[in-house]
Amino acid sequence: MSYQVLARKYRPQSFEQLVGQEHVVQALANALTQGRLHHAYLFTGTRGVGKTTVSRILAKSLNCTGADGQGGITAQPCGVCAACRDIDSGRFVDYVELDAASNRGVEEISQLLDQAIYKPVVGRFKVYMIDEVHMLSNTAFNAMLKTLEEPPEYLKFVLATTDPQKVPVTVLSRCLQFNLRPMAAADVQMHLGNVLGAEEVPAEPGALRLLSRAARGSMRDALSLTDQAIAFGAGQLTEAGVRQMLGSVDRGHVVAIVDALAAASGEAVVAQADALRGAGLSAAGTLEDLATLFQQMALAQAAPAALDDADAETAEIRRLAASLPADEIQLMYSMALHGRAELHLAPDEYAGLLMVLLRMLAFRPAGTQPKAVKTAALVRPPAVAKAAVPVPLPKVTPPQAAPSPVPAAVPVAEPAPVPVVAAPRAVVPEPVAAPAPVVAPAPVAAAEPAAPRLSDRLRPRPVEPQAQDDEDTMAFDGPPPDDAPPPWMDADDTPAAPTNNPFIEPEAARRAELRETPEGAQWAERIAAVSLVGMTGELARQAQALGCSTEDGREVWRLRVERESLRAPALVAKLEAALNARLDIEAGVAEDSIALRTIARAEAQQRAAEELAAQHPMTRTLMSQFPSARILPGSVQPLTPTP
Repeated sequence: MSYQVLARKYRPQSFEQLVGQEHVVQALANALTQGRLHHAYLFTGTRGVGKTTVSRILAKSLNCTGADGQGGITAQPCGVCAACRDIDSGRFVDYVELDAASNRGVEEISQLLDQAIYKPVVGRFKVYMIDEVHMLSNTAFNAMLKTLEEPPEYLKFVLATTDPQKVPVTVLSRCLQFNLRPMAAADVQMHLGNVLGAEEVPAEPGALRLLSRAARGSMRDALSLTDQAIAFGAGQLTEAGVRQMLGSVDRGHVVAIVDALAAASGEAVVAQADALRGAGLSAAGTLEDLATLFQQMALAQAAPAALDDADAETAEIRRLAASLPADEIQLMYSMALHGRAELHLAPDEYAGLLMVLLRMLAFRPAGTQPKAVKTAALVRPPAVAKAAVPVPLPKVTPPQAAPSPVPAAVPVAEPAPVPVVAAPRAVVPEPVAAPAPVVAPAPVAAAEPAAPRLSDRLRPRPVEPQAQDDEDTMAFDGPPPDDAPPPWMDADDTPAAPTNNPFIEPEAARRAELRETPEGAQWAERIAAVSLVGMTGELARQAQALGCSTEDGREVWRLRVERESLRAPALVAKLEAALNARLDIEAGVAEDSIALRTIARAEAQQRAAEELAAQHPMTRTLMSQFPSARILPGSVQPLTPTP
């Protein structure tokens, strides 16, 4: 006798033998027991979950006559009567299975419905089972609507599909729908153990666990893979053999990757990726196993009792869960899922895998110190664990006691955001002068009593009309001579800043705010070598360096920071970890910081652009021809943006 595959040999013959579909079994069994039978059933679900099997068991339940030939409709078919045996062997004349994938036309459906007018030949009911019903054409669906809605009392329709979204709603409304769920891996593993026990095939628990996970909720796929594994292992199932057959990644590789990520070791991460390439293991499978491990780690943190203590991997999962915080596990899990979908975009799958792992490493919190990885079993170093890092308290001097070299006339500065030169600027319109006489612009004040703050200089100020004297007015009988300077130029041909331009301030006022020091330049170079983001980077940009020394081989920086929120101990600790230095913070107004230098460079570029536009021959010609014309403040932009 020829060999019969496990998926057919161990097909369930009754509702009691069905695995993982208790909700469907209970509903059908109660309906059969109470005699509340619907005329059309629709079974949906992924492949291999038992749609055809449930249909055959339902047909046996409707036509079973019992072992003595006197039975009726039952939820427990006997399996020994002629009807049960014929349905199991596919010879029952009143049970018709139609594959809609190959018989999707209206002709096949019409031929099937033409036979519906005849009563059953040997059975109690005629049962029409249409598999993959969503493949039928629209005309075929329309042809069966009337019969499906009001069939003869002896006719039952059973429809099965893996894609219920493609079934017309007119068909769905005429059917009693049951959704067969994908089976849990634990149920599949238990059933495989029973089948292999009946077959007397030795199997390791790890091999069954791999097969149950690879089946992805399909019992038929699990049994087919088991057949393949038995042939591959020459009659026995070992974890190593099944892993080799499936091409899945050894759990040790995935654990080593997580250990390397927890230790923030880029060298170890690259070494693990090279080892996977050398072993020829699947990059997509690696990311899939990595996502599964992250999911189990998150479960171990949120609900430790949910893990199976009998599983040999539970202890390893709990160790890894203690090495990473919950938010990082969630982030790495999301990266693993998205990285698997992006593998086809990479030059090759191993390059894509390496970039996903380096992305996980790059998004570790700032200040995580790398640690050399020597063995596969790593523990997270104390420097990485956030709870074990002692946060040094910054030395804060009260604002009233802090020595401040700033003159008394200078008010306390507000935090100045880094300006973007390309940003739109508000333009304040000036009063339009009458045709005659034309009023010349008022001279610019040399300096104000109190130096304006940088934050105020970035906001446009309203222009108040100035009083005019008779001496300041002059009438033009015609265009000025060619050698006369334009109205916006001084007598010595030096460009004068317009009075209503909020971005141009007297030079003396700007020098009073920014006092460049050697310590500030050294601090700027030190910060440029470190990648800082967020509030940690803002603290570095707003701080003024007062000095730098070395104590016990470690840099000690004295900084002055104005904003109290930037002097928070948590931000100071992050900046210390990123620089690997100690910071002494005092309160006060910064006179030389990275932010002030950035603003000064932007203003210098703006002034240079306006001077270049003012000195252009075309501008001078237009201004000489139109005496009342002026250059709109903020309309001149530098060619290159401020870095």
